[in-house]
Amino acid sequence: MTEVRPTAAASASLWEREEEVAAITKAVDTLCADRSSGGTLLVCRGEAGLGKTALLAETRGCTVWSARGGETLRSVPFNVVRQLLQPALVSMLPEEAREYLGDWYDIAGPALGIAEPGERQADPQGVCDGLVAAVRRLARREWPLVLLIDDVHWADQETLRWLAALAGRLDETSALLVIARRPGEGTGDSTRHLDVAEAAGRPLAPLSALTPEATAGLTRATLGAHADGAFCREVWAVTDGNPYETVELLAKVQDSQLEPVEARAGELRALNRSARGGGLVARLEQLGIDATRFAWAAAILGTGITVDMVARLATLDRADAVRCAHLLGTARILTAPDPAAGQGADGDLEFVHPLIATAVYNSIPDALRRAMHGIAAQLVADSGLGAAAASRHLLQVHPDDDQDVVRQLREAAREHLAVGAPDAARRCLERALQEPPLPEAHARVLYELGCATLLTAPATTIGHLRTALAMPGLDGDERVDAVFRLSQALLHNDQLEEAVRTVEAESARNPDPSARLRLQAVQYMWEGIHAGETASPDRSARLAELAATCTGRDNAERALLILRGFDAMTHGENAEEVVELCDRALVNGRLAPGLGWTDTEWGLELPMMLASAYAYCDRLDRAEALFTEALRAYETAGWSGGHLALAHAYVGLGHRRRGRLREAEESLRESLRIAERVGRGLPLYWSAICNLIDTLLARGRVEEARSLADQYGFAPPYPSTIVLPDPRTVRGRLLLATGRTKEGVNELEAAEKAAAARGRHNPVVVPWATDLARALATEDPGRAAQLASDARRQAERFGTDTAIGEALRCAAALETGQRAVRLAAQAVTYLEASPCQYEHAAARVEYGIAARSGAELERGLALARSCGSDGLVAKARDALESLTG
Repeated sequence: MTEVRPTAAASASLWEREEEVAAITKAVDTLCADRSSGGTLLVCRGEAGLGKTALLAETRGCTVWSARGGETLRSVPFNVVRQLLQPALVSMLPEEAREYLGDWYDIAGPALGIAEPGERQADPQGVCDGLVAAVRRLARREWPLVLLIDDVHWADQETLRWLAALAGRLDETSALLVIARRPGEGTGDSTRHLDVAEAAGRPLAPLSALTPEATAGLTRATLGAHADGAFCREVWAVTDGNPYETVELLAKVQDSQLEPVEARAGELRALNRSARGGGLVARLEQLGIDATRFAWAAAILGTGITVDMVARLATLDRADAVRCAHLLGTARILTAPDPAAGQGADGDLEFVHPLIATAVYNSIPDALRRAMHGIAAQLVADSGLGAAAASRHLLQVHPDDDQDVVRQLREAAREHLAVGAPDAARRCLERALQEPPLPEAHARVLYELGCATLLTAPATTIGHLRTALAMPGLDGDERVDAVFRLSQALLHNDQLEEAVRTVEAESARNPDPSARLRLQAVQYMWEGIHAGETASPDRSARLAELAATCTGRDNAERALLILRGFDAMTHGENAEEVVELCDRALVNGRLAPGLGWTDTEWGLELPMMLASAYAYCDRLDRAEALFTEALRAYETAGWSGGHLALAHAYVGLGHRRRGRLREAEESLRESLRIAERVGRGLPLYWSAICNLIDTLLARGRVEEARSLADQYGFAPPYPSTIVLPDPRTVRGRLLLATGRTKEGVNELEAAEKAAAARGRHNPVVVPWATDLARALATEDPGRAAQLASDARRQAERFGTDTAIGEALRCAAALETGQRAVRLAAQAVTYLEASPCQYEHAAARVEYGIAARSGAELERGLALARSCGSDGLVAKARDALESLTG
């Protein structure tokens, strides 16, 4: 590279950095040129001391917000993202900040420290999305905006998760994001998040050490042009061309008034040793015990380092603390207080370089370091910063059977959960167990730990909750709740049979009738959503018998009524009776408190079952109200993970049942997008993809449905939990539509066997029979007729207009002549009364074709258009052309 000659030693890290500076300048110019442009991520990689920090400082002409990760601060959730965004938000009036963040204020505000957390546990994904939205909105306000993150490899996990999400959506954010990291640093999820972010960015050229020529130029720029060549070469040899070490060494040469001549070059190694590791520690000790204690205390605090706080931690009076701060500033260990601010200034201090901070922290004797963390925790708590802020220090304190520490850590865990940092909560509770808690509290701490890890590590949760339940200390409702959460964890860990057995065993041993009723309801709930064959043959009869005694006086009874209604719906029992059961489970037409979408006592499965029962019983108004309520509840609460994915999927299901196919596709694609982020293979993922393929088939976009099925693995094995509509039937329909008739028939016959094993005979929920009958009409007309007859019988038993109309459509398709016309006309009559307008449109078109009626075809064509079914529109047009041709 061409040598650049900065005018001051402070620019040392920019020597031989023309290419990198040019890349940053170009990115800034691009940002400033177009307010509507997408964002850019630049990644600067290099070992410690190679000038990453100085390079970041080259972003000029913009609003620049910066932050830095810290090796000792990685356990502080949202630490780095708070550094970035909090100053700008705090400078606003509260109502202004609320206006800029909008609906995200109550979700992201607590994580940023500008709003009080709510009572519920925050959804980590929702908080992450809220922080991404905050950047997007602030970028519009502060354009052109540059975000700099130095030492990003030491950022906390919550920040790195946000960073990965932001990097993936920078095309929507007019901002420049520049991060600097060391290669090889970090582990586990932190590295994964950082790698995801980096993959979305553009790397700058890897930073390398200075050449001997650049080192000589820097030496002469600092010490004078008279520095001879041999001295300059020794500077390069001693520092290996590391820019930071070179600057530090030259500063010491100036301080010691060492002549830059060959004869004195031999002294450079000794000077350089004092700038790092043991040499730095020795130099610190030379400044005196007070200065050493001050530096130690600053390293312990890590962030929010003020003279007053350090003075209290180091047990120094104010005057001595100010003197030490100046002394350490002169020694280039800490940034010096601003002289213009006077002796009373108490601004935050920083270590000159992370390498110094790490060396000082590691130099503190282990026992003393742990003790100082304990004192720091107390100081932080006394300052009113809360248990969560103090917990970083408590994690480092040696276990000592201190119940106050247990109490503080449990409180910190609650605070972490409230802002969406379950991993931080987990660390606090695991540390509390090491203290350890008193025997009577031990089970509760394990229970709290299990609750904290439920969404992120179900396998770990299982162990914690099983241990807690085996110990004394969990009684009454708390014990029942622990069993429920254990069963949830087992379900999420694909151990549904064990979940059922766990609840069943607890129900048998619990003497409290109300607790036993709740546990029975949970058992029936898990059995009800299972798609396999584990339930006992008389399960439905036992559930019906138990529900018959329920009046809906409490949530356990309401749960049983919902479960009975859902079970009756899937079995194809009379729809009016199903609706009556569901109505009895409501309170004034609404979900009872405790059974709501965001209530954790029962979970989302019950209201989903309730809404689904209404949807398939042709009570779409009630179903859609519940689905919309779920979507609104999750968006308001900031739950943007699996719950929101399911809400969008079921809103899509409501649109699909109503015949609003365009709206259904939009909702289902959003569900699939969120489900992809949560993870493939989960039941919620199947709900999204199955409904989307079903909707695309209804729209006549067969090739797109096939491509989507291939892309997302819509094929066996199917999930262990029930998915609506039946995925086997939807896949069989897809195979038939793509000409793979034999495979389609096999899939539909597999759907027949699975439905028979579970007694699921509702021809609307599992419509394999009508599809199979149509597929077999030519090669096995006898069997096809029998299937159609059975489907009609089951439809009449269920009794909805949709079920009967669909069965008549199938029967008409198997007939010819006037009998086919009569059956098609009957199908139209029923489906016209149905809320399912796509099925009505299909029946109109089929009736028009059978009756050769242009008027009916025109009506069917208009309905098909309003539904958004391109395939049905084309079919109606072709039929009309054949009539008029």
